[in-house]
Amino acid sequence: MTKKTLHTILITLGLALSTLQAAAQDPIGRLLAKADSARLEYDFASAAGFCREAAETDSTALGRIEETLLMSENGLSMMDFCSRPVVVARQTFPIKDFFLYYPLRDHAWREAPNQLDSLGGGALSQAVYFPDGAKDIYYSAADEDKIRNIYKTSLADSVWTAPTLINEQLTSSSDEIYPMLSPDGESLYFASKGLYGMGGYDLYVSTWNKETGDWDVPVNMGFPYSSPHDDFLFINTEDGRYSIFASNRGCGRDSVNIYVLEYDGMPVREAVRDPKELKALSGLSPMRDPTRMDNESAVNNSDSQGADTRRYIDKIKETRSLRDSLARFNSDLDEMRNEFSAAADERKAELSSLIQEKELLLPTLNANLQAANKELQAIEMEFLANGVVLDVAKLQERADKDVVGAAFGYTFTRQNPGPAINLAIMEPERKFDYSFMILPEGRFAEDNTLPEGIVYQIQLFTQSRKATVADLKGLSPVFEKQSGSKYICSAGLFRTYSDALSNLNKVKRLGFRTAEIRAYRDGEPVSVSAARSLENERLYTVVFYPSNGQSLPEGAMEIFRNTGMDVAKSLENGSVVFKAGPFRDKGEAEELMSALKALGAGDCQLSEAR
Repeated sequence: MTKKTLHTILITLGLALSTLQAAAQDPIGRLLAKADSARLEYDFASAAGFCREAAETDSTALGRIEETLLMSENGLSMMDFCSRPVVVARQTFPIKDFFLYYPLRDHAWREAPNQLDSLGGGALSQAVYFPDGAKDIYYSAADEDKIRNIYKTSLADSVWTAPTLINEQLTSSSDEIYPMLSPDGESLYFASKGLYGMGGYDLYVSTWNKETGDWDVPVNMGFPYSSPHDDFLFINTEDGRYSIFASNRGCGRDSVNIYVLEYDGMPVREAVRDPKELKALSGLSPMRDPTRMDNESAVNNSDSQGADTRRYIDKIKETRSLRDSLARFNSDLDEMRNEFSAAADERKAELSSLIQEKELLLPTLNANLQAANKELQAIEMEFLANGVVLDVAKLQERADKDVVGAAFGYTFTRQNPGPAINLAIMEPERKFDYSFMILPEGRFAEDNTLPEGIVYQIQLFTQSRKATVADLKGLSPVFEKQSGSKYICSAGLFRTYSDALSNLNKVKRLGFRTAEIRAYRDGEPVSVSAARSLENERLYTVVFYPSNGQSLPEGAMEIFRNTGMDVAKSLENGSVVFKAGPFRDKGEAEELMSALKALGAGDCQLSEAR
């Protein structure tokens, strides 16, 4: 045994020992690593088992365990609903421009960052699909928390509407990317990391509900479309023959596979309980059956090209290739000449011989290029003689496209990216901030209606004319109401007397020396003493955690629509939470809670506040 071999063995043993020590120090991490490995092998039962073992090992680490357990249980459940699509083709492409190889409109993909997606989406979400002539655009962009959501903008005359989020059913606590409408506009396909799934990005479809005028709850497309890996950008081709999507399953970090499947409008679902069988099914190996392929309709969805046009395009490519080769050859020759001028004597003899050999090849290369140019001109003259008008720019653009996979019977054609997005977009409506502030310039409240419950205001002055911004001395918000011939101005909306009192002196120091606190209940004036005693009134809020982790069932949404009840959605410790209320009557709050539980809305709790 050599010293080098012994050294290698010792290093290996040292690494193994450090791994064992790390595992001993973090047994939860070791079990979760095992769970992830099992999940990626489609062994969801074992993955869930490792998670439960981790929970039993340390019950305080449930936060770390919960997400992996949920993905594992979701995968286990979805094994009962698998389909077996016919795989026409599979091809690997660089992740940076894979979307250009879809059989979609040319010049329709606009690279990010752009006007709609100012940040871009990192490794995966790198472009917005925006074909010319589109009236509605669905796209993914990051919000202020850098979470990617699906937005919509529509053309209204000559400007585009302010982008708005589509409904809460399609919005999760994590990213949604690549929204794509079906050709009939009735289905919206997208990928999400935060909805019900088994890890990574899964594929979902939401159907347009004509009755509600909104998108329905999205459905995970299941195996083998979704997987424990990242799956995204699903489309059905306009000719109705194929379904296509991308995935990084079985790929390197810088590439993705594009899968072409035979379109199946009503897939048969069946259970696949064996992890090895499910992994093989999700591998989506092509059948290599030429009878199932129709490249012209799938790949070349515009501008049919005859044999003569094809001959012309091929000659353009040949001419361009010869020209590029000659340019590279001359560049190499120039570098050798430069090296010769500065080389030592012994090197100059060698370089001189190489330069002479290359110079002897130049006439042949130039002759080949000249011959190809003459043949190209001959084709153009032939077209001219036959009365055919050439759109040279368009044909050269076609010649630029890469064609991939023809040897396997299905051709992927690289489309051209579109120009930068330059839209006239309406400004979104700015929500007025009703927080009490002292600004360089005061502001009147946009809505003088007082909210329900106990509210305190600081009354500034009463005068016989309408107030001006200069009268406000920087205060915001200021509410103005008319009482007979008088105008009364009051500042702020304070929920407690102490909050109003703490700001009273700030107002007086601005010059409003007679300012005083006034109180209201449900918009009606009450004495300050009565309001202060009512501050201790109990209010109740119904807090509920949706059973699917993201959205409410339709029955629950119907309750809120019919009653006009306010419902707030928020994130608490990474979980989606809905809150309804406040209620003064505890019985009303309990009735709502019972109704939500009956509808299966999820875990409900009653929260008390004063």
